[in-house]
Amino acid sequence: MTTLSEPPSPGEARSPGISYQQLLDTDSRPENVPVVLRWQSYHFTDDTDIPVSRYTSREFHELEKDKVWNRAWQMACRSDDIAEVGDTLNYDICGQSILVVRVSESEIKAYFNACLHRGRQLREHDGNATELRCPFHGFCWNLNGSLKQVPCEWDFPHIDPDTWSLPELKVGTWGGFVFVNMDPNCESLEAFLGNLPSHFEKWPLENRYKSVHVARVFPANWKVVQEAFMEAFHVVATHPQLLAGIGDANSQYDFEGNFSRAITPNGTPSPHLSYTPSEQEMFDAVSDRRLDQPSFIVLTDGMTARSVTGNGGRINLRKTIGDEADKLSDAELSESIYYTLFPNFHPWGAYNRITYRFRPYGDNHEMSIMECMFLEPFDPSKPKPPSVPIHWLGPDDDWTEAPELGMLARVFNQDSFNLPRVQVGLRSMRKPGVTLANYQETKLRHFHNLLNEWIARP
Repeated sequence: MTTLSEPPSPGEARSPGISYQQLLDTDSRPENVPVVLRWQSYHFTDDTDIPVSRYTSREFHELEKDKVWNRAWQMACRSDDIAEVGDTLNYDICGQSILVVRVSESEIKAYFNACLHRGRQLREHDGNATELRCPFHGFCWNLNGSLKQVPCEWDFPHIDPDTWSLPELKVGTWGGFVFVNMDPNCESLEAFLGNLPSHFEKWPLENRYKSVHVARVFPANWKVVQEAFMEAFHVVATHPQLLAGIGDANSQYDFEGNFSRAITPNGTPSPHLSYTPSEQEMFDAVSDRRLDQPSFIVLTDGMTARSVTGNGGRINLRKTIGDEADKLSDAELSESIYYTLFPNFHPWGAYNRITYRFRPYGDNHEMSIMECMFLEPFDPSKPKPPSVPIHWLGPDDDWTEAPELGMLARVFNQDSFNLPRVQVGLRSMRKPGVTLANYQETKLRHFHNLLNEWIARP
């Protein structure tokens, strides 16, 4: 009589096929696999449903505004977006307007973007300024926030210049990004980031420039959109053209503190397939070959999709990072390594160029903004290229109207087809909660557990 083995404990089940750590053992340069890719940090937390009201309720949106957006550190821009003294940038979140200003070569400040006279926005558009002057009546502040001029000063004897500086937000920088926090009593950015910076020590984001920045408006809650880019579980149904070359269900998920990570291997087949694709088929899927196109590279005996991808990446990177490119493993040049820093910042690891940001559109709880940036390394012997401005797309625009995104535009279109329909479906649900997978939706679970903690704070 055969004894059936006990089913795994919650969160322990894994898809059949090679695990990510086993795949690392097959790297053509195993000695170059960085420690951070060997790092694993997962434990089962719970399997409770996520209330649907988190995506559809105005009341919950108001809670998020009060407990999250008004208190958590959030990425406002790249420091290169305000490269010159006097450069200003508007960052808007849930009806709040924030003005980020380069005060000096070494100092960046952020102010609530409102005149202290009658509240008019000081600046509506990004650009350079020598002062911060209100267009309504002409009240004026210096770049450092101190009061510069009061029109008809004789009529305002009750204004004390020492107390009329522009109210500031907390500001911090990491990886070439500028972060802001509206809570004057918040923890430091360094404490909030925790160990996240150590994950990027080999791939410093500050040594990149922003070559692409596309933003699209969606008729869906910001969490609906964000969560579509936090797991590979959706690939089998949404991106079937990738299955020959993506280990979607064999992704590794980790979390710690305020951040989480997923590693989805490429150049390896999906365990959903009923056959084993050839190395050529895997490479063609990874390189997004169209059916009416020839292969970009014809693989011969002994060549693998992962090693060819790695070699190609090294050749390209040698132009900018020199001999350091030869110290990179195939894994660093093949995988999708996507981090999430609570609440809405998504930098990708290694030399994948992608960084995402998600946020509500204005103060509308059922509309959102998704932003995709490409961060490129550059030749340090030459001047750093300037950051590109945002290319905005409306809710009815096609991602292919941003050709600078390349092959990602077509992939994004597949995701975008689902998202408005998710929002409609959530409004129509009679089941009170959204049910998450125990492992493959780890990043979503971690986000909502953090959201629970922030909402519960006094």
